[in-house]
Amino acid sequence: MKRKASTSHDVAIIRRLRKDARFATEYLKAALEDEDDPRVLLIALRHLAQAQGISKVAKAAGIERESLYRALSERGNPRLSTLVAVTKAIGVRLTVEAAP
Repeated sequence: MKRKASTSHDVAIIRRLRKDARFATEYLKAALEDEDDPRVLLIALRHLAQAQGISKVAKAAGIERESLYRALSERGNPRLSTLVAVTKAIGVRLTVEAAP
């Protein structure tokens, strides 16, 4: 019996994000709730941008593609204006609520 090739976690997440808008919303909400590591938000935004196409998101956000890759990288430190532009480009918005 032939084995099916495994898929990386990132690839599997990106595929699911492409297919399921509700999952994409919940995925980003979960990333925002991670208070221990702010990079989790960058990873989630990167996955969402990859799911929609980095070039398309960069153009819609008014950001150079290379700059978007850098901003959403593990070492990225994007400005708030970049985060707002990216979230708008992917069709979501960041919200704030009182902590429990």
